[in-house]
Amino acid sequence: MTRRTRLVAAVVGLVAVAVVATGLFVIQPWNQRPTCPPAADHPEWSVARRWDEATLDAIRRALPAPTVHARNLFHTSAAMWDAWATYDPTADGYIFKEKHTASNADAARQEAMSYAAYRILTSRYIKAVGGADSLSEFDDVMDSLCYPIAIATTDGDSPAAVGNRIAAAVIAYGLADGSNQANGYADPTYTPVNDPLVVAKSGTTMKDPNRWQPLQIEHMVSQNGIPVVNGVQQAVGTQWGHVKSFALPDAGADGVPVDPGPQPMLGGDPASDQAYKDQAIEVIRDSGELDPAQPATIDISPAARGNNSLGANDGKGYAVNPVTGKPYAPNVVNLGDFTRALTEFWADGPKSETPPGHWNVIANKVSDELAPNLKIGGVGPNVDRLQWDTKLYFALNGAVHDAAIAAWGLKGHYDSVRPISMIRYMGGRGQSSDPSLPSYDKEGLPLVPGLVELITKDTTATGQRHAALAGHEGEIAIKAWSGNPADPKTQTSAVDWILAVDWVPYQLPTFVTPSFPAYASGHSTFSRAAAEVLTGFTGSPNVPGGLDEWTTKPGTLKVEAGPTKDVTLQWATYYDAADMAGQSRLFGGIHIQADDFTGRKLGAECGKEAWARAQTFYSGEATQ
Repeated sequence: MTRRTRLVAAVVGLVAVAVVATGLFVIQPWNQRPTCPPAADHPEWSVARRWDEATLDAIRRALPAPTVHARNLFHTSAAMWDAWATYDPTADGYIFKEKHTASNADAARQEAMSYAAYRILTSRYIKAVGGADSLSEFDDVMDSLCYPIAIATTDGDSPAAVGNRIAAAVIAYGLADGSNQANGYADPTYTPVNDPLVVAKSGTTMKDPNRWQPLQIEHMVSQNGIPVVNGVQQAVGTQWGHVKSFALPDAGADGVPVDPGPQPMLGGDPASDQAYKDQAIEVIRDSGELDPAQPATIDISPAARGNNSLGANDGKGYAVNPVTGKPYAPNVVNLGDFTRALTEFWADGPKSETPPGHWNVIANKVSDELAPNLKIGGVGPNVDRLQWDTKLYFALNGAVHDAAIAAWGLKGHYDSVRPISMIRYMGGRGQSSDPSLPSYDKEGLPLVPGLVELITKDTTATGQRHAALAGHEGEIAIKAWSGNPADPKTQTSAVDWILAVDWVPYQLPTFVTPSFPAYASGHSTFSRAAAEVLTGFTGSPNVPGGLDEWTTKPGTLKVEAGPTKDVTLQWATYYDAADMAGQSRLFGGIHIQADDFTGRKLGAECGKEAWARAQTFYSGEATQ
């Protein structure tokens, strides 16, 4: 059904019989209007689900700023929750506190939710990339629900007026929440310490190898395919630790609501220096596992992977499916196919809904699989889909909003370096293992036989492992993914010996690395926060049936050709999925282990606190 057809149907459904004598039409009161015919697409979706899906579509069109989109998801979810709570005698509203009654509370809720969501989303995405298409979709949702968008009044007790008042309150709240929305979410206080790293040139120089370095990319394109004019990254969200959270403690003057301490640093404390070097080596080692031409295979079933403790990769999988009690079937695939499929699935790259939205997609899938057996917290009576979705989005998006604040609070405060800068900088300094060998520098890369080596005349001789690097004797070679192929649709880049100063992560050449500091990983923080809420909200850490999966088909990778065969990623619990998201960022070359593990722990705190606080709003026991 087209928007025009829906609009005609909406008008017919909302307008009473014409008053013949005057030629005027009379709009019936909301509670006397005919029932709106179900939407042609997904008639089973609740109103809350429709607005969540419309938000995800808008995120896919816009620039990929996960902080901003997490905030938009939460503010829209909070507005829908407030509309739901308005017509519940017990529940507490989050921003909007009014109470109203209606002869049909669900009908009133749906209408108030829709006006609130419509106004907020229109306000937030009107200037975004793809804004015209997003606003048209928001109009379409209103049309499909038979709610006239022309009703903009905030006066009175009608659900439309209530929804418009909720939107006005949330919009005003957002203009004073510390995000600097009025100025495009910019951080006027942040200036990078280091000059840009020119990706097309070898090496890099850094004033401080512990601080973030922007990249200069010749043909720079944002993660959703939008060209960037000047080609030099601008830091995104470094002020975000000061944004008002849902359930986190006060961030203080530093904008750090949760502070686990700094990331590993080169120089200074010997233990921290060693961790910095060790974790750079780990990224190189992971980069060396991206070659499908190598014969190594791996069992990626839940029988062999997952079940980690928090902030570690120590799990050995599950003896049996925790839901069915039956063993998991082996899932043996080529190692290079697995690492590449894992990296690209969780990358949330071009035209994606970004990590916060990705977990909304996962949550919606879980809800569909559990329906109609929907018990909040896994206990009590079944609830209808409207209540389930509204409460789930409020808790889930409160958690990912807080995850953005916690992770970017650390990013802004500690301003940490990315692996491309680490590896190129240390590789350019030399080797830090043996003062008796050439090219020794205490800030160089450690030598690791078969992985990080000093180039010599012997190793560059004909037929030797560094023969292709002849002329670079005295420099440092690493065995890693050798960079983007000329034709990514048909070619792969082998793992080979390359100059450390030329290393690039497994990413699109127009993107390379995200445009903000590394520590802590946003993916890890978002994912664990969402996993905690889904565990609490469903009453179980296990995904429905104890197994969820995603298959990457041959020829569907974006960075290079592949995979060579189907790769079906599998997980048994929400925590396993979250850990995979974090692990993928090391294979992708854009985080070190400290970023990932700290993010997981940070996310666990965000998710648990958000779920606990959301329940106080459900029960009417919230404190502001």
